[in-house]
Amino acid sequence: MKLSPFKLERYFAKYEFNTEFLLCSSDCESMSVADLLALEEGAAERFRNQWLGYTESQGSPTLRSEIAGMYAETQPDDILVFTGANEAIYLFMMAALQAGDHVIVHAPHYQALSETAKGIGCEVSPWFAREANGWALDMDELKGLARLSTKAVVVNLPHNPTGHLMSRADFDALNRFTQENNLLLFSDEVYRESEYHPADRLPAAVDYGEHAISLGVTSKTYGLAGLRIGWIATRNRELYNKIASLKDYTTICNSAPSEFLAEVAIRHRLQLANRNLEIIKNNLIIIDNLFDRYPSLFSWHRPKAGSMGFPKLLKGDVEIFCDDLVKKAGVLLLPGSVYDDTHNHFRLGLGRKNLPQAVNRLEEYLSSSLPPAK
Repeated sequence: MKLSPFKLERYFAKYEFNTEFLLCSSDCESMSVADLLALEEGAAERFRNQWLGYTESQGSPTLRSEIAGMYAETQPDDILVFTGANEAIYLFMMAALQAGDHVIVHAPHYQALSETAKGIGCEVSPWFAREANGWALDMDELKGLARLSTKAVVVNLPHNPTGHLMSRADFDALNRFTQENNLLLFSDEVYRESEYHPADRLPAAVDYGEHAISLGVTSKTYGLAGLRIGWIATRNRELYNKIASLKDYTTICNSAPSEFLAEVAIRHRLQLANRNLEIIKNNLIIIDNLFDRYPSLFSWHRPKAGSMGFPKLLKGDVEIFCDDLVKKAGVLLLPGSVYDDTHNHFRLGLGRKNLPQAVNRLEEYLSSSLPPAK
């Protein structure tokens, strides 16, 4: 299997650790180990006594129990824990797909959601979220994309990079469609529980039936990217066993300290999510005001959930703009070309505390070349 270079990750490798302001981060504000342990009485002492031997390949029983509690219908044996979400995506596709299968993928998307399928030899059709439709997906378009060889539909809800969230009626229809057509539904839900209005939150796909696989991670909503803990939840026992078997060829098992800390985090996840939602909502006000001052330069559909949006640069080339901005101002934005977007969008991160300082630096850069509209 041959995989193409991961454009987003190669872009970050160039800039992430030598740039002052990352104004495009997809994850939320993190915290120290000490601050996380302080959320739970006795956790610090238990962590000091954590055994550093191998862990269970599927994830520790207590961690899987905590994760299972995030869903309505799952049991701990329906949870499989990985070293981050990317491993889960990779092994799902290796287990579920074979050359010649057809896969429909929500687009634009994080490259991992299609690249492994392409490497296996699958045909991949993008199911485009269109800006003219507020980044919503068209259910009728999905029906037109389906073929006899279609094996799976892959969606990302809430959506990276647009921050869009599908309606409940459409999500119900999507699950009916995949069930009725005997398709797998892989639902990337790593931004779940970051909805700006809790009433908008969708059920997890796994709770709809055995056709569905839900993907979760500690990195995004909860801001704990350094733990490198992700998981899938599925009641499809045959698929679960295939993925678990393939994991023997990747990480085998996860870091014991990371699993311990992830368990603490999941028990207190709503506190972590609410902390980061407060940061996001305050940052949205700042971004709204910025875009109001530069209506001839930027436009966007305001996100509904998650820690990012996908604005459009109305003048110039977005790749040149992002490159010049990071070099002259030390502010990193992510051009939409890493998502194969050709319409001059860029990814804007909303989940970091230093966004106000980053925006000030951005506006200094803008003011040097384009005065605010009067």
